[in-house]
Amino acid sequence: MDNRTLQILIAMVIYMAVVIVIGVLFAKRANKSSENYFLGGRSLGPWVTAMSAEASDMSGWLLMGLPGVAYWCGLADAAWTAIGLAIGTYLNWLIVSKRLRRYSIRANNSITLPEFFSNRFREKNKVILTLAALFILIFFTVYAASCFVTCGKLFSTLFGTPYIAMLIVGAIFVLLYTILGGFLAESASDFMQAIVMIVALAVIVIIGVANAGGLGAVVDNAREIPGFLEFFGIASPSLNEAGEQIVTNGKPVFDAAGEYSILSVCSCLAWGLGYFGMPQVLLRFMAIRREDELKRSRRIAMIWVVISLAVAVFIGIIGRVISINNPTALNDILLTKSTSENIFIVLSKSFLPPILAGFVMAGILAATISSSDSYLLIAASSVSKNIFQGIIKKDANDKQVMWVTRITLLVIAIIAIIMALDEKSIIFEIVSFAWSGFGATFGPLMLFSLFWKRINRAGAIAGMVSGAASVFIWKLVIAKLGGVFAIYELLPAFIISSLFIVAVSLITAPPSKELQEDFDAVKNGMITEQQN
Repeated sequence: MDNRTLQILIAMVIYMAVVIVIGVLFAKRANKSSENYFLGGRSLGPWVTAMSAEASDMSGWLLMGLPGVAYWCGLADAAWTAIGLAIGTYLNWLIVSKRLRRYSIRANNSITLPEFFSNRFREKNKVILTLAALFILIFFTVYAASCFVTCGKLFSTLFGTPYIAMLIVGAIFVLLYTILGGFLAESASDFMQAIVMIVALAVIVIIGVANAGGLGAVVDNAREIPGFLEFFGIASPSLNEAGEQIVTNGKPVFDAAGEYSILSVCSCLAWGLGYFGMPQVLLRFMAIRREDELKRSRRIAMIWVVISLAVAVFIGIIGRVISINNPTALNDILLTKSTSENIFIVLSKSFLPPILAGFVMAGILAATISSSDSYLLIAASSVSKNIFQGIIKKDANDKQVMWVTRITLLVIAIIAIIMALDEKSIIFEIVSFAWSGFGATFGPLMLFSLFWKRINRAGAIAGMVSGAASVFIWKLVIAKLGGVFAIYELLPAFIISSLFIVAVSLITAPPSKELQEDFDAVKNGMITEQQN
């Protein structure tokens, strides 16, 4: 290991040490009860609520996946996806946050998402609880795998070490940290990591623009690539038989620009629908200490999201311009769609002093940790709190629940590691599938549960099952037909789930008087001051 690499490693170790200290500081408080461990005792302030929600949501794909998409095929895919996410973020904070916070208290003080849905419909045989817990377990395991892929790519690219070894090291660190501190440690560190992430993005943009010859040069050079800087066109890298981009005289070669249809735009904008079903974000709404602080949280969250998404897309564009103007810098290592996701790492190593590069790349680690700890914790809670304590052993005490949680964390981590073993995995594609799974399974159900009085238990079950099934069927079967069927699976699955909820609710018995009273009480703000 040379001196430069050693300095980068030292900077990242310092960062990781700070994260561990946060976990230790919150460990005692978190382990007082399962409510503290899973929801922080509803004690989050507006800043921590906003920043931790967005940091846990964005994950490593913000610094690797999204810039990689922009680097590989230009503005359209990355920009329309970012716009969809920004719109979805705003609408989720605006219309869901306050009603969910209030309803989760009314629904027997629910502290997990499956528990909320189950209590919302006052079910006795826990079908909704079980299904919701199982779907969370499935999709969050996929999500965790995407985070571990990020860790593996980060460390193997930085230190030239085997991908699988680095994948396991990263997974172990995240697992130990999550077991240690629970939701409070996760939220507190996510606040710090959100700051690290946006600072890292800003630093790379500034340095990248300078090395690309200035903002005007970035725009002018990007326009020379067919379709690269268009909202309704897309760049097409010219590939050889091995699937690698052809490089001539040190410069990457592109084919003629591809068409970017309105259907493609809708497909990318559909990412915004996913927010209505994202457990890691929805839990923050439930955990804030006071309902009236959600407005401030929304403003903070939106500023962070808009800046970070825009900068992440721009990094990919800057990187491609540098690859054109400085052929030896990037074109030998970023030849495939998978390796293009390393653009943030390569720019950091190439243009920053080692110590600063280490801290900037800690932003990737920050994004990965802030997401994977959320994913692991929520997935584990779905088993320990909802299935184990909710169904198998209803008299289980907090100590037993915590032990089951930690065992479940280990099992999920092992499965996620196995799923992430392929070094050619594309982070963006893994995240997009898990995102669509949550969005279609829980998004329509959440909206109808909060805002439609007529929804009943049968409709809720039908919506969840049809949404989850549609994601798998569309992704694995229908999308392969091509044409209009190649649309992002979240959009049709979300629509199908909504239709099933409405249809089944209307053809079955209306909700009970108690459920309607709950709905009216929440709608009219009839919860006690102590509860709020």
